[in-house]
Parts: sequence; C-alpha cells; structure tokens
Amino acid sequence: MVQFVHPSREDITLAGVLAALADPMRLRIVKSLLEQSNDCMSCTEAMPCPGMAKSTLSHHFRVLREAGLIQTSKQGVEHRNVVRVADINARFPRLLKTILGYPEGT
Repeated sequence: MVQFVHPSREDITLAGVLAALADPMRLRIVKSLLEQSNDCMSCTEAMPCPGMAKSTLSHHFRVLREAGLIQTSKQGVEHRNVVRVADINARFPRLLKTILGYPEGT
C-alpha cells in the first residue's frame, strides 16, 4: 500500500513552498489544480504536462506534496491531488493570491 508523506500545517515552511513553486512546471500544476471544478486532479489528468514522462510527473507531485502544497490520496488505482489552500493560507496569508493570483478562499 502506498503511503504519502504530508507535512503537518505547522511544518510547512515558506522556503519549501517557494522552492517547490520556483519550478515553472510545478507552478503550472498548482494553477491547473486550482482551476479544476472539483479542485482535484490525478497525475494522469495533469493537463499542463502533456507528453511528460510519468516518472518526471510523479517527481513534481512528490515535491509539491513534501512542500505541503498538495494533499494526495489514493482512490482506486488513481492518486488524487488537491491544493492545501486552507493550510497554506493559515501559514502564509495571501501567499497563493500573491503568487498565483487567486483569492484566499479558492
């Protein structure tokens, strides 16, 4: 069984979040997640990454997860990802709005 490492809200660091979002592809993944109608996306639904090797895409999702930006859960054979908006906004108010241009409540 796959176990995902998710830092607690208190363990999310500004340096970790900024380092994860410094990569243009990871920034695009987070933006795409926020634009999804259900705010959830599997790795195979990662629209900003067409043609990307599965191992590379998995790496990007792992970096985002370990930085505390996304929460990953397993549903059947899929890994579902959602941006941890409430946790990020609690730790760093207005950060997502500033970087991504989205309201805090998104």
